[in-house]
Amino acid sequence: MSRQTLTYKGLSRLMYQKDAAGVLDKILGHVAFFCKDHRLPALTSIVVGKGRGTPGADIPVNPNIMDRAREQVYAYDWYNVVPPAPAELAASFAKNA
Repeated sequence: MSRQTLTYKGLSRLMYQKDAAGVLDKILGHVAFFCKDHRLPALTSIVVGKGRGTPGADIPVNPNIMDRAREQVYAYDWYNVVPPAPAELAASFAKNA
């Protein structure tokens, strides 16, 4: 697995083929809460702001354990995780937001 972080801008280009970084907070919030609810590593810890190098304030990742959270993401076997359905993401977001 590639051990890299992505900026919000880079992720928006991968997802939308254009700069759309300002719309990712809710999308990543759904992913963050799904990971939390299913005891998965904090996948959103590898998506960071270009200037600060950390996830945005709306992303529920403890800044005191950021490096450890990233290492857990890199070490996890994500190929054995079935991608969640939109309803599962929405349920996690509704439960935690």
